[in-house]
Amino acid sequence: MTLSPEQRETIVKLRLEKAKKSLQEAKDVATLNHWHLSANRLYYACYYAVSALLIKHGHSARTHSGVISLLSLHFVSKGLISKEQGKFYGNLFELRQAGDYDEWVTIEAKHVLPRIEPAEQFISVIENLISAP
Repeated sequence: MTLSPEQRETIVKLRLEKAKKSLQEAKDVATLNHWHLSANRLYYACYYAVSALLIKHGHSARTHSGVISLLSLHFVSKGLISKEQGKFYGNLFELRQAGDYDEWVTIEAKHVLPRIEPAEQFISVIENLISAP
């Protein structure tokens, strides 16, 4: 799909807003001890931010794994996003996958709380990259 510059800018803005809203949802449900839902919202907060970054730069993926691959290829490998943050995003994806699809996995506070601040930092890095000329 070909987007006009205005459409691209609008979608990027909407995805960033969705990222911030999802991050707040993750924090809110964590206060209620809904760890599975909080982990899910943390992942999606970062996913929306990454998808905004990819869209800004004309990249698109059909799958969540594709988004991870494109982030690594175009941003981590070039040093624009640290390897640690790239790994963090991949780990959030794995946590969300396990929580959603593995009946034997129980997500607890210890899995979620230490990831909230890094998710905020990750989204901030993405926002800075989007704002850069």
